Amino acid sequence: MRTSDGTYLAVVEFGGGGPPVLLLHGLMGRATTWWSVARRLTDHGRVLGLDARGHGRSQAAGPWTTDRMADDAADLLEQAGAGPAVVIGHSMGGLHALALAARRPDLVRGVVVEDMAVDLTGLAGRPVADMAAWFGAVPQPFACREAVREAFGYPRRELGDYMAECVEERADGLHLLTRVRDALEIATGWTREARWADLDAVGCPVLLVEAEESVAPAGQMAAMAERLGAEHHVLPGTGHLVHADEKAFLGVVEPFLTRCR
Repeated sequence: MRTSDGTYLAVVEFGGGGPPVLLLHGLMGRATTWWSVARRLTDHGRVLGLDARGHGRSQAAGPWTTDRMADDAADLLEQAGAGPAVVIGHSMGGLHALALAARRPDLVRGVVVEDMAVDLTGLAGRPVADMAAWFGAVPQPFACREAVREAFGYPRRELGDYMAECVEERADGLHLLTRVRDALEIATGWTREARWADLDAVGCPVLLVEAEESVAPAGQMAAMAERLGAEHHVLPGTGHLVHADEKAFLGVVEPFLTRCR
């Protein structure tokens, strides 16, 4: 599809029919990282996924702001005739889901935020510095997908599996689909701008799903839930990629989808 600013974004139709469910992936990801969960969610409606700009098969074109990327999701729902939707976002996608619900309440009937905070300004750029150091220590290209899994799968194997989905074959081997410099610019924006005001503009039901080993500042997702009047679950044994534990994740998401029909 083409967005309102002319950028090409790739869309995945996972199947299902009826009320729409839109899946928004995390930083460095792509829509197909949702594949297994998405196929389960087709029992609850028409499931769509979006490769965010600069990710997957989408065009790498800024601006890289939260508002622009929320508008991209709005463009998809409008063009697909698929609103109002329940929007489920992991990490970066969760931030975009909240911004979308705040900016376009006509397109959103429910939001699920998976392990993301709205205020990272107090971290003084540490997440960006950590990310730069991490990717700087992992040279490209990779010889095979198992090499990608080995590079990113410590201490949690599921992240290696996630990143193995987010590479492409080139003449010299496998490369990450997202340019690291673009990802760093996106993440830098999170450390410069708190988005508490988005919560005050969200009028639909919200479910917050937090990892036991969360990347969110301690206590912030609970504070978000209180401000929103939202349901909040911390899922034991999970890391940032909460939906890798499909049983636990769907155990709280599926009842929420039923309530949002």
